[in-house]
Amino acid sequence: MWLLNRKGPSGFSASPTAEEVTNGIDGTVLTAIVTGATSGIGAETTRVLAKCGVHVVMGVRNMAAGKEVKESIIKQNPAAKVDAMKLDLSSMASVRKFASDFNSSGRPLNLLINNAGIMATPFMLSKDNIELQFATNHIGHFLLTHLLLDTMKKTAKKSKKEGRIVNVSSEAHRFSSRGGIRFDKINDESGYNRFASYGQSKLANVLHANQLARHLKEDEVEITANSLHPGLIATNLSRHLGIANGLASKIGKFVLKNAQEGAATTCYVALHPQVKGISGEYFSDCCLGKASSQGQDVDLAKKLWDFSMNLIK
Repeated sequence: MWLLNRKGPSGFSASPTAEEVTNGIDGTVLTAIVTGATSGIGAETTRVLAKCGVHVVMGVRNMAAGKEVKESIIKQNPAAKVDAMKLDLSSMASVRKFASDFNSSGRPLNLLINNAGIMATPFMLSKDNIELQFATNHIGHFLLTHLLLDTMKKTAKKSKKEGRIVNVSSEAHRFSSRGGIRFDKINDESGYNRFASYGQSKLANVLHANQLARHLKEDEVEITANSLHPGLIATNLSRHLGIANGLASKIGKFVLKNAQEGAATTCYVALHPQVKGISGEYFSDCCLGKASSQGQDVDLAKKLWDFSMNLIK
């Protein structure tokens, strides 16, 4: 059970579920993409958005698992509109195919939930020869957002409804490498620290959302971009932590959020009327939070943006 029950300025505490923070919200005219939707808070985010009437497209690496999640949701809610499409965020080719297929389908896109992530993996390179955590957690989502943005802009203009881009980050963004992003040593195996590299990728999520928010404001489009910390959650994200994973599973029910609680801030930022018009912010426990000083660094965000654009060319 989560222990922090004091309510914040939004009226919500750390303990409500995603269903509770979206209670009464009608999303029947909205279409969302949720990455990493086959387990944990991604699956719960998908279920709750669908319960609100949102048409959810799951971006999933494992289509069999995606089918199971879809069938489970529809079994609970026969009216749910849920689809699954193949997406491997560690592969730019896969991201490009997913975006191309979605854009050519003619579907609108109101909400983009960049949720998928891996944590504290041993040193590995992606299919594009980029350190795997940085590639999956940041570059894959950066490219996906870039390729879907025109569709989101067209949807916002045509529907006259605010689009929302949500990057699921983590408080781990405060524990990145010195300097924040190791631009010249992204693939340096000799200096690799799995935890600092995870923090680096989560810092990139925050900086990406902040810089994107500035671009969207300049473009005068009705789309917001925000990042968030979902909380400390008992999910399979910690599967690479060995003995620490076993410990987390044993004590997790006492000190960690479950998936229903962990998806709350994501669903709050994606759907709640309180968040309308808010962009370039960092949320925690369904309230406005404050990112680290590096997370608020405008120059670092611009440098990361240019660095990422060069990687996806």
